[in-house]
Amino acid sequence: MKQNPLHIKIGIIGGGQLGRMMIEESLRLNNEFNILDDANCPCSLLAAQHIIGKITDGNAIRKLAAISDVLTYEIEHIDVATLLELEGEGVEIIPSPKVLQIIQDKGLQKQFFSNNQIPTAPFKLVDFPKQWSEAIASLEGETIAAKTRTDGYDGKGVRIITKEQVHLGKIPFETPTVLEQFIPCEKEIAVMVARNRDGSIKTWPVVEMVFDPKANLVTFLNCPASLPKAKEMEAQKIALRTIDKLGGVGVFAVELFYTKTGEILVNEVAPRPHNSGHHTIEACYTSQFEQLVRILMGLPLGSTQLIQPAVMLNLLGEEDFNGAYELAGLKEASAIEGVYVHLYGKMESKPMRKMGHVTVLGSTLEQAQLKAKEVSRLLQFKPDKNG
Repeated sequence: MKQNPLHIKIGIIGGGQLGRMMIEESLRLNNEFNILDDANCPCSLLAAQHIIGKITDGNAIRKLAAISDVLTYEIEHIDVATLLELEGEGVEIIPSPKVLQIIQDKGLQKQFFSNNQIPTAPFKLVDFPKQWSEAIASLEGETIAAKTRTDGYDGKGVRIITKEQVHLGKIPFETPTVLEQFIPCEKEIAVMVARNRDGSIKTWPVVEMVFDPKANLVTFLNCPASLPKAKEMEAQKIALRTIDKLGGVGVFAVELFYTKTGEILVNEVAPRPHNSGHHTIEACYTSQFEQLVRILMGLPLGSTQLIQPAVMLNLLGEEDFNGAYELAGLKEASAIEGVYVHLYGKMESKPMRKMGHVTVLGSTLEQAQLKAKEVSRLLQFKPDKNG
């Protein structure tokens, strides 16, 4: 039987919610998705083939490559050495593992920013706790942001500490760490960037993020961000320059600080679809997920224009319970115009675990914000009465 037209086999390293949304957005283009992850991951019911294994297992990655036309990944903490070998053997991997090598290590990221005149907070790199006191001497202020160079994720591996705590030996990390001068921040913003094989590049509108102070996770995201027009353009220009200098092909999140003094500084880059772009599924002509599939297929970049102002809120597991769940308030929230609930197929709720998200559209950002607050009040993960 003849293969479907446009039938491209896309291999995703990782089977979480980002991969799930990419598959949901792009099956209409006749693609086939293969995944590598543990059993019962969010992508498991949607994938054509599921290699059950660890995303750090080089042999499993090779198995995925063998059944796929092109590889991508939905998480940074994977076996980059095997990916570099595969790329050298002619396997197409987007984004390139050469880009991933830089982004996996926050120290290399910061050095990349510095070497390419990309504005970022002053920093020092340390390998051992005994180096901290000397390193922080050149950083202004009394507060330091400490970040482990590798394996940090969703707020893990980040601590805000004082210089006094360092001098008293209260050092949170034993491993190689980035020590950053703490920057008083007016807003945390982000720019999603897409870059094609031919070098064409586009940004989505700048978004503004509000974080949960305990979990250090985004609770609300507003699009467009409330910034002066000149600062919005500056943020997009810095984001474009960052990805252009990386030579990256794919979809990237550039997270930035808008400081109290009006500077825009790059915080970190993620080489994949990102929480700060989930709203694009409903709010923009081309979502971040469809855009990545277009890039993987060699299609032109789609329009990133905003259709309506949007608020995105993360649905997090309640702090006081683990286990099978039901989502209270779903009927009431779904009755509100412009509300789109996305659940990630996770079998158990855990404290502060990302269980899903909601995008809320409005004719104005203020209208969307009011509706989003009501949705946040309504939706709660509760123990499953039938579980």
